[in-house]
Amino acid sequence: MTTDSSDLSQVDEEAKLDLTQQIRDAILGGEFAPHQRLIEADISARFDATRAAVRTALLNLTGEGLVERLPNRGARVRAISVDEAVEIVEVRIGLESLCARKAAVNITDADIEELRGVRAQIEAAVASGHLVEYARLNQEMDRRIRDIGGHETATRLLERLRAQSARHQFRLAFHPGRASQSAPEHIAIIDAVLARDPDAAEAATRAHLEGIVDVLRHLD
Repeated sequence: MTTDSSDLSQVDEEAKLDLTQQIRDAILGGEFAPHQRLIEADISARFDATRAAVRTALLNLTGEGLVERLPNRGARVRAISVDEAVEIVEVRIGLESLCARKAAVNITDADIEELRGVRAQIEAAVASGHLVEYARLNQEMDRRIRDIGGHETATRLLERLRAQSARHQFRLAFHPGRASQSAPEHIAIIDAVLARDPDAAEAATRAHLEGIVDVLRHLD
């Protein structure tokens, strides 16, 4: 039995994309600190990948803004300042408001049942003080609204922007009193989408993100 060269090429490409995701998750999870050098040999050993695959993954992440290349010094994790994080959220306001509007228009009965489930889980997580679970559910809510909205260009841009500011978003989730403030904002977004009210969905999304900007500006 012979294997087509195109099949091998596809497998190789999928492996590179998977490695990119693994390194991305390690950066966002804090396993690699801001400004930490990313040495190809060490990453190759850690993830059992070839040097070529590591090099490609780091180039992908450089394009996403998570990694920066230094002349004659290789790559390192790019540090995102609070000022840059604020600018990222300001850009997200337009994109996420658009996605919320689209979701309110496009939502199906099946989508409504699933989004109601996320809503209930958010309320339960906040009530029990499970902040890690609450942060995860926030991401799940955002993903579902983007999926329902179905705006592929906005989704691609948001995924890149959110990856760059993920570390600050994680800090926000544990900021004193932040969960009790943000949870009603998330519920308001969900309720507007469930009500199929695009104007309310856009307004609730904008209000929530503008609140994030205010909190970020007061972070040390």
